[in-house]
Order: sequence, then structure tokens, then C-alpha cells
Amino acid sequence: MWEIVKSGGIFMVPIVLSSIILVGIVFERLWTLQRKRVLPQELIKKVSQLTEANQVNAKVIEALEKNSPLGRVLAAALANRDRGRAIMMERVEDTGRHVVHELERFVNSVGTIASIAPLLGLLGTVTGIINAFKAVMLGGMGDPRMLAQGISEALVCTAGGLTVAIPAYIAHRYLRGKVERIVVEMEKVAVNFADSLGASGQAADSDGVARTA
Repeated sequence: MWEIVKSGGIFMVPIVLSSIILVGIVFERLWTLQRKRVLPQELIKKVSQLTEANQVNAKVIEALEKNSPLGRVLAAALANRDRGRAIMMERVEDTGRHVVHELERFVNSVGTIASIAPLLGLLGTVTGIINAFKAVMLGGMGDPRMLAQGISEALVCTAGGLTVAIPAYIAHRYLRGKVERIVVEMEKVAVNFADSLGASGQAADSDGVARTA
């Protein structure tokens, strides 16, 4: 295997490095974007229970921020629950943008690998053909073995570039779609939670007005 890679010439080095980086990123993202790590379902129930019991304080909000990406969004809502729905949603959206940026971390790098890998393969193909023509110029067509190195470099680089680019493209589309699905669901949870906080606040104000009357 190493001999085949070696026969591809100097441009096989960045292609092989790209494949290693690709594998590392894909495994890291698959681990990070697990549903139970990003959108823990039990968290919503616990936060709702704490809110209804009026047990939310600074320590609870701080712990919530460190819990998960969803926890950061819910913590932003809780931290601004007494400032009106408009300001609360503004803070939630701002926090959500930061969370989305972290979820998309390295995803663009996968897309970049998918784009440059075939170009590196093409560049290696061109240099291989150039070397083949040089061999013809130096030795003529009498000995086909003189063309072997250039042709081998061209074909191996082409194959190497496509071998990296195809799974990189698939991984990029998959990870992008996974992040989009997570973001959509997180938005739904955040809006519903913000609405429940707003409803609770209105109910509390109404009770206060009724007791005063």
C-alpha cells in the first residue's frame, strides 16, 4: 500500500494528510453532535420543574450554561426572564447564534477538504503527465518502462484525490444536515420555553394585581 502511495509523488502527501484530518474531524463531530449531548430531553423537564417551583437562581443558571448547548440557550432565557419577552428573545437569539457557530465548528473544513482533494489529485496528474513527456523526450518511445513513473504518478494522484473527496463531500452534507436539524429543534424548544416563561410572568402579575385589588 505504501508503495502505491509513494508512487503518486509529492502531491500524495497533502492528500494523505487531508484524509487523516477528515477522519479526525468526522469522528469528533459525530461525538459532539450526539443528540443526548446537544439536546438532552430530561433537561427541559428539570428546568421547567425548577421554574414552576420558583427555585431558579444564579447557581442554577450557571450550571445550566455548562450543561449543554441547549442548556446555554435556556439559561439565556432564564437570566432575562424578568426583562420582558422582547429582550429575553433577543438574548436567546444572540446566544443561539454563538451555539450554532460552535455546532458548525470544523464542518466547513470538511467541505474545504472535499473541494481541494480532487484539485490536488488533478495537480498530481498534470505533473505525472509532464514527467511522462520528459521521459519520452529523454529516452524516446523505445522503452515503455521509462513512462511508468509518470503514468503511475498521474493515475495514483487522481485516484487518491477522488478517494478523499467523495467521502468528504458525503460527510460534509451529512454533518451540515445534522446541524440544521439540531438548530431547528433547538429553536422550537427555546421559543416554547420562552412562551411558558412569559405566560408564567403574566400569571404572576395578574395574581399580584388581584391581591392588591
